[in-house]
Amino acid sequence: MTETTPDIPGPGTPAVDTKRDRVGVVMGKTGPYVQLRPEGGGREWDVSPEDLRPATTGDALRPKVRAANERSREARLCAG
Repeated sequence: MTETTPDIPGPGTPAVDTKRDRVGVVMGKTGPYVQLRPEGGGREWDVSPEDLRPATTGDALRPKVRAANERSREARLCAG
């Protein structure tokens, strides 16, 4: 199930689904697709290998920054 090729990052590696502009962690490969899951957990989704690239440090930080910004907005709304 988790066969790795030179073009596909191995399981546990952050990667970007370029078609959906989403960052996830490689969970494995099923049939022709690579499965990604959000870093904090959640529902896996299938990505065609041609729509996948390894994540840069900035890519990997993007979901964390987004979540921190959302928490900050919520805290201001609750305090206001």
